[in-house]
Amino acid sequence: MAKKRQILQSVPLVAVDLGSHGVRAMAAEMTTGGLLRILGVETSNKFECVERGIVTNTSDAGFMINEVLKKLSNRVRVEALPSAFVCVGGRTMQVVAVHSTRDQVRRKEIAQPLLDAMEVECKQKIEARNPDVAVLDLVPYFYKLDGVEQEHQPTENQRAALVEAHFIAFVGKKELEQKIVDSFNRSAKRLEHIYVRPDALMNAITTDEDMANGCAILDMGAQTTTLTVYKGNQYLYNKVVPLGGYDITRDIEQIGISLAYAEQLKCKYGYASADMVPTNHRFRLPAPTMPQGEVAVMATEIADIISARLEQMLTPLLDVLNAEASRFRVLYVTGGAAMLQGLVEYIQAKTSIPVMYGSHASWLTTDTPDEMCMPTYSSLVGTLLLGADYRNKHPEVTTSGEGILDIIKEKTLTIFTDQTGY
Repeated sequence: MAKKRQILQSVPLVAVDLGSHGVRAMAAEMTTGGLLRILGVETSNKFECVERGIVTNTSDAGFMINEVLKKLSNRVRVEALPSAFVCVGGRTMQVVAVHSTRDQVRRKEIAQPLLDAMEVECKQKIEARNPDVAVLDLVPYFYKLDGVEQEHQPTENQRAALVEAHFIAFVGKKELEQKIVDSFNRSAKRLEHIYVRPDALMNAITTDEDMANGCAILDMGAQTTTLTVYKGNQYLYNKVVPLGGYDITRDIEQIGISLAYAEQLKCKYGYASADMVPTNHRFRLPAPTMPQGEVAVMATEIADIISARLEQMLTPLLDVLNAEASRFRVLYVTGGAAMLQGLVEYIQAKTSIPVMYGSHASWLTTDTPDEMCMPTYSSLVGTLLLGADYRNKHPEVTTSGEGILDIIKEKTLTIFTDQTGY
């Protein structure tokens, strides 16, 4: 989970986000200073084929992946973008502690094949006990060499008889991973690697100090809201509520207006609570079910609708966080649905932990447009950072043409609803 990387990529990095309302892709290059230079962003929203983080139609998803990468290649002026990294989430996403131990009998070097085999064993432990799940990502937590703990992966210059490898596994239902793989197969594009949103956001938003002293990220998406808690450079907790910004829009729609007008009201005039509304405007909007009719609504009424849904979405997550508030130094808010006016103030009133918007701007070159610094893009930026690190460790991937199933089959995981240790 290194934060800074000194890598120059000759092939553009591409990150894909499969959202409930379309597919978004971002291309970038890593500079020698360890910053991302954003080359372009494109979106395809021809179909709605993702439900609460799971692809529901692989043909439609494959079509949009192909379309968005073609549009992106035209924007960045390259002949083709044949592959991409993907960031995924899910309504039952959870973290699981897992470890492996190897006794080499005598002190000797710690070879990479040994560490690789320990990762495979950890994955197999989880899948053997839970055959309906798959491992999405294994994140190193710490290692022990003859009982001495260290954070970084051992090198072949180190020697030990007893080797322990401890990981945090992100797990999910097998269909989550398989449908993403199927979607890429249908798109005729190569899937370089799958990452999970909590890990991508951690890389994009948090600092090493945050991770050591304790922090949390509240990721507010269109159909899910996720709280991930970090402390002592590890993942402590991950909880998903299957509600998001789209549910707020549908609530506003119930006053008798179209979904499109409801989305506009939410984005342009929506406040997290009625007492934050600066001027109580009266809106008159067309009513689809009433020919020549219209609906009148006050700004405070819209805020009350939003506040009621936020209460339902955030209360179970904030209860978890507030139970041990003294352990955490900051709560970052991010995601597309986090742009509601007054949201940070609304959350701050419900917790003693300092609340602020998460920012990935420190990873971007100074010539980056301001729009690219919005929370909407944090997961894509985090995926690009992870992708740069992956390519640095696997240089054969960009030239071999092999996909994720050929090279890193052992890296795929699944999702639990309860936190478990192995």
